[in-house]
Amino acid sequence: MVKCFQKIGLAEGLEGFELEKHETNKEDWEKHEETLEKFIQVIAKNMSLYGITASVGRLYGTLYFSNEPMTLDNMRDALKMSKTSMSTGVRSLSEMKMVEPSFKKGMRKDLYKSEEDWYKSFTSLFGNRWRHHTETNIEEAEETIHELEKLKEQTDDVTLKQTIEYDIEKLEYAKNYYSWLMKFIRVVESGEIFKYVPKDSNEQGEK
Repeated sequence: MVKCFQKIGLAEGLEGFELEKHETNKEDWEKHEETLEKFIQVIAKNMSLYGITASVGRLYGTLYFSNEPMTLDNMRDALKMSKTSMSTGVRSLSEMKMVEPSFKKGMRKDLYKSEEDWYKSFTSLFGNRWRHHTETNIEEAEETIHELEKLKEQTDDVTLKQTIEYDIEKLEYAKNYYSWLMKFIRVVESGEIFKYVPKDSNEQGEK
């Protein structure tokens, strides 16, 4: 992490900053980087809630705090991980719209930067993750209901028929819940959610 900031990040990202001054305040810069590293570790740990591994979470945190776009080599040096792992991590983050390509004149290597609009990232990630699982649950509930209804028609066991009716009621309730959840997912994906849960006032002014 420190190497990341020294090479392409905080120190070089401050325009007009003199190298001599950086050397004079080296301890302060190291403290600054250590403080950010702690926050990145927290981000990485909590991203498991979204199905993101800690290593990919650290990659996102590193990109987020870098003042310049990074190449896969930059990421590898900063995180001490293989270039293949970096490539896989970037691809995963790109699919979740948390990282995007960047371009710099004269640079042949691929550059990447973080998506700094966390609201946008969340709505995209939430929609992608929850939509798939919710659609699957609806399909499974419908299939189970269909199979139970066929069994109910075939069996002569009165007690089993009653049990199946009870089970179908439970499944219908579950299906209704998942249908409601799909509506909620659409509200999040469309951005309509911000009508009911507004962004911070500062963010409202920027977006």
